[in-house]
Amino acid sequence: MWYMPATRDAHHLLLDRVLAYAATDGIADKSLREIAAGVGTSHRMLLYHFGSREGLLAAIVGAVEEQQRVLLASLTGTPAARTPGEVMVRLWHQVSDPALRPFVRLFFAVVGMAVQGIPGTRGLLANLTDPWLAQGAAVADQLGVPVDPAAVRLGVAASRGLLLDLLAGADPADVTASYQLLADMWQHWADTGRRS
Repeated sequence: MWYMPATRDAHHLLLDRVLAYAATDGIADKSLREIAAGVGTSHRMLLYHFGSREGLLAAIVGAVEEQQRVLLASLTGTPAARTPGEVMVRLWHQVSDPALRPFVRLFFAVVGMAVQGIPGTRGLLANLTDPWLAQGAAVADQLGVPVDPAAVRLGVAASRGLLLDLLAGADPADVTASYQLLADMWQHWADTGRRS
């Protein structure tokens, strides 16, 4: 599930351990000392690498977002994802997987902290959408469809809104049906070369 580059420094190796711990034990309600104990380190080491509990949470969210973008980049080479609509549906199945819900909850919690200016989280806002726009444009280019930044931004925003709907308790089948409609609209636009 986790993408790891070939070389990892101490900071990233520690973050990998925290990610693995968060995936199995959850992390949003844990203190920095509890997290440190769970990954076999000290809270001082976490402070050294991440600055604060909030900085650690922001690093987790950034890492998971990066992993999802790596997944998106890999989807265009699979037989089941050769069109924009197919790529979108495959990505949705990954990001809406119940196993990722703790990270989705954490994403919205940390974004909430960041927009309030909580120290340690503000850097997340700088990378909230632009990396997705760049990756979406790269995927569209690989698939040979026109790149429309406004349409990519709409896809990112709609996906996040539907994920929030899932967290709020909406029926997963209804949410997935809405996402399928979005993917179908994107596919129609890609096929016709224009928005309708």
